[in-house]
Amino acid sequence: MMQQEQPRIALEEKKAGCEEELWLLGQPTLREYLDFVKDTVVGGASADPAALADEWRSANDYYHELEQREVGIADKVECRDLDPALAPLAAKVAADPRYRLTFDLVPTSFGMVELDRLVVSQKQVTRNLVENLERQLGPSPDLATLFHFCLPLGHPDAHVHIRRVGSRRFVFRSDSQDVRFHESVLLRPDQVRDYNSFGPIAGVVGLVVGFGSNFLNAIRVGKRLLLHDGYHRACALRKLGVTHAPCIIQTIAHPDELDIVAKRRVAEDPEFYFHTARPPLLRDFFDPKIGKVLQVHKLVRMIELSYEVRDYLVPE
Repeated sequence: MMQQEQPRIALEEKKAGCEEELWLLGQPTLREYLDFVKDTVVGGASADPAALADEWRSANDYYHELEQREVGIADKVECRDLDPALAPLAAKVAADPRYRLTFDLVPTSFGMVELDRLVVSQKQVTRNLVENLERQLGPSPDLATLFHFCLPLGHPDAHVHIRRVGSRRFVFRSDSQDVRFHESVLLRPDQVRDYNSFGPIAGVVGLVVGFGSNFLNAIRVGKRLLLHDGYHRACALRKLGVTHAPCIIQTIAHPDELDIVAKRRVAEDPEFYFHTARPPLLRDFFDPKIGKVLQVHKLVRMIELSYEVRDYLVPE
């Protein structure tokens, strides 16, 4: 009996270390897809590159069909005004430091954006996370619940393990892909609590690690809206049948603003996302001719911080 149980347990342990990734085929570049399969997909190192290239080409050809059939579809995205009942909630978000520090460079507004016609630059979403978000929100959410889901002000429900790995090195580890290095800051002694020093403090240098603002956010260029942040929540909403969602919208009037506001992929090729006949859209994740489910090794985010101290005398 023990011999029969061991393979099943081993299989369960293997699955526990895997996730399902929903990947958009047919989008530039083929090399990126081949590398992703080889490096991340379970068994990807032994996958047939020719077969992978064939399925990518098939999806790319399908995109050419969509370009003929859905010319200008991204230009027809709907953006409705927020329901007046949501005005107090929007004002609370706008007053939060996370909003003021993140959306301070270009004109910004709130709106109810149409999910299906949002342009997307991200090629994959983690299906397990999308399903978790579906369960978290539940069917038929009311307006206030929907607003809080899209524009949350609470702390992310994600654990971060912090470990000192050397006298001047620290490692932050989390299952959340949203954890990131923020900035280095100079703090006054009165800004530091619960720290006892062996002498008077001149100043404190802090290396800040945390999360993004975690708001559903889109960038407007001309008539188009590109989803900037909140891909998993947007996919969860669409699966639940929600067609329009509360969103923070940043309006770009000058090309140089994209370098500051948008992700590098978008800033380096704005023509593809904002001017082609039919760019990739959020609804493409749900088209079986384009979206492919891949079983991948579960990845964790690790951020290593180190610092250097130099002490020397110089002439005044």
